[in-house]
Amino acid sequence: MTDRQTEIAAALQVVPPFNERSQLLAEIERRKAFIKQCLRNAGLKTLVLGISGGVDSTTAGRLAQLCVEELRAETGDATYRFIAVRLPHGVQHDEADAQMAIDFIRADELQTVNIEASVRGLAAQTASLETLTPERRDFVLGNVKARIRMVAQFTIANACNGLVIGTDHAAEAVMGFFTKFGDGACDLTPLAGLVKGQVRAIARELGAPEKLALKVPTADLEELNPGKPDEDAHGVSYAEIDAFLHGQKVSDAAYQRIVRTYDATRHKRELPFAP
Repeated sequence: MTDRQTEIAAALQVVPPFNERSQLLAEIERRKAFIKQCLRNAGLKTLVLGISGGVDSTTAGRLAQLCVEELRAETGDATYRFIAVRLPHGVQHDEADAQMAIDFIRADELQTVNIEASVRGLAAQTASLETLTPERRDFVLGNVKARIRMVAQFTIANACNGLVIGTDHAAEAVMGFFTKFGDGACDLTPLAGLVKGQVRAIARELGAPEKLALKVPTADLEELNPGKPDEDAHGVSYAEIDAFLHGQKVSDAAYQRIVRTYDATRHKRELPFAP
């Protein structure tokens, strides 16, 4: 492990590899305890999370549902609940996966907010978009989608006196692979510190369908390139990112790509600049 690997893993509070199933089970219980304590600390009883059909939201969603069920059993208070939110932009190309995730999570409540009209309405009123190339405009509007989705989740949470769950984890955080004040905005991040392989392992342990646990990750924000794999954007595989974060040797090209991207996206992991 190099000094940079040690520094970055410590900054992201990376969880060591699961060498035994007991470690995996203990980590699941630790995450659930964290979620429940966040609700207690806030004096609230509702959790809100957007469900995309990817492994991250599937895993976080099932953990959230288990937590509110346990809180109801532990306290006798039936008002604890989890609201799963579908946030499609028009018709989602992998809607079947999203529905599979919803069926697995078995949330107390499901709400759907189609963000297409909001995104198009904002775009129509923004003159700065008119001079952009189609590719650049598509990228900018991809970030708008992420931010509108988070606005919708916070709107629901505000209306229902709840907390918004985020799905960021170490393998995304190191690459700055989230929209600032979009999917990077939330009240709690129960997957923080986990690498991608660990999120998949937790999903499997919780009983998620293999198709979802092993699904190729995609932010799916670009209309000109729907379903674009995260790894194409990273320029490095999740296996290499996971290995880097766990202090293992990776190729020089992968090492340089990860370190360079981590340094360039530092602002996304910090509070706004202040004098």
